[in-house]
Amino acid sequence: MAKVACLQTNSGPDVARNLADAERMIRAAHAEGVKLAAMPEVVDFRDDGAEAYQRYAQPSDAHHAADHFSALARELQIWILAGSMTARDRSGKLANRSVLFDHTGRRVAQYDKIHLFDTGVVGDKASTESEIYVPGDRAVVVDTPVGKLGLSICYDVRFPHLYRDLAKAGAEILAVPSSFLPITGAAHWHVLLRARAIETGCYVMAPGQTGSYRPGHGSYGHSLIVDPWGEVIADAGEEVGYITADIDLDHLKSVRSRILSLSHDRPFRSASA
Repeated sequence: MAKVACLQTNSGPDVARNLADAERMIRAAHAEGVKLAAMPEVVDFRDDGAEAYQRYAQPSDAHHAADHFSALARELQIWILAGSMTARDRSGKLANRSVLFDHTGRRVAQYDKIHLFDTGVVGDKASTESEIYVPGDRAVVVDTPVGKLGLSICYDVRFPHLYRDLAKAGAEILAVPSSFLPITGAAHWHVLLRARAIETGCYVMAPGQTGSYRPGHGSYGHSLIVDPWGEVIADAGEEVGYITADIDLDHLKSVRSRILSLSHDRPFRSASA
């Protein structure tokens, strides 16, 4: 077994504060023996409107927050998942990007959010994430000391075919860093994450933002770690902090030996054909 942590932050426009808050929690989790610490979506910078992200975005290979987390991983000899940061590619386009650092600080994987949160009015406003970012087009699974990790971000959780692909590619743990709205979080967050765990026989690590960084701009919190049977084994509630749990790959193998759905796909004719 190996211990992992999910951080729950209340990031805002103050990058220095965001990085300091995350570092404090990672150091505390490391002191408890955590091997992999995962942070929420937009952990480095969270603001309102496309212009703010355009002003903030930095090149992926010269990103201040990424360099900060790389140095911290190297110092503590811990694996760190930056749930997402705003990165600018050479083309000038922005990506909502997860970056995974190994215990030497090396960037071993990155994932650009595939499904962007463009939606109708939820609560009191609509979301058009595609005004800020361009979508990714590649699913990612990477080996870590705690198991094979499949990467995703927030709104991806509503697209179960992505997680089935990750599991069939070998994923044992699914990362779902998020900044979920309070209204949809209360209705759907626990159900969706438990379903993704049950469908794939994977652990799910879902670090989330919590609280309001300005009036009317809040996140649900309740960072979760879910086991392959669909049981919630850690829930952060609504406070800033972190949760830990053990990843037990023997338990995962036991669940998958009883529920064989990953090997039971059958061809069928689409109803839309």
